[in-house]
This record gives sequence, structure tokens and C-alpha cells, in this order.
Amino acid sequence: MKKFLVLYHTPVAAREQMAKATPEQAKAGMDAWMAWSGRSGSAIVDLGAPVAAAATIGGNSRAGDVGGYSILQAESIDAAKKLFDGHPHLMLSGASIEVLEFLPMPGM
Repeated sequence: MKKFLVLYHTPVAAREQMAKATPEQAKAGMDAWMAWSGRSGSAIVDLGAPVAAAATIGGNSRAGDVGGYSILQAESIDAAKKLFDGHPHLMLSGASIEVLEFLPMPGM
């Protein structure tokens, strides 16, 4: 079983989205995420959390549009990608999901 880091990209910062959401919108959003979580079951290692804006250390970074993360496990990248069919994050205009496979560290 392979593990994957999932980054949720969005044109609006997670903090801003949460601040602007009505209680009803926040509940509907969480209900959609919990439904996805239920469908994904044991593939979810860590459901993750929203994240604040990135602090860049050295060089340039494009991490400013990351709104959250998850950690999943699946047999392959294709199997991991299938878990995102109908994912609620993709309902946001301009949103995308990036799936990155964790690679083994040489010598460890």
C-alpha cells in the first residue's frame, strides 16, 4: 500500500472561506466532507485540516494557494485519484486537488 499527500488548492484562502461562510454553509461543507470521508473509508490515513497562508523560507514558493491537506493510502496513484470522484473541494470555482506519492527514503 502506498501513501499519498493530498494538497487542496483554492483561489481563496481557507481562513477567508471559513470567515465568510454562514453556519449553514459551514455545516453543509462539513457534511459533504464527512460523506466523502465515509465513502473513502480506510484509504484515509489523516483527513487533514485547512491550513493558513504559507510562510516561505528561502527561494520562491507557489504554496500560497494551498488551502488544506490530507494523507491517503491506495495501491496506486490511479487508485488514489479515483477516490476524488465527486469530492466536495472540486465544487469550488477554480479549485484543484494535487496528489503526491510519498517515496521511500534511500537507505532507510
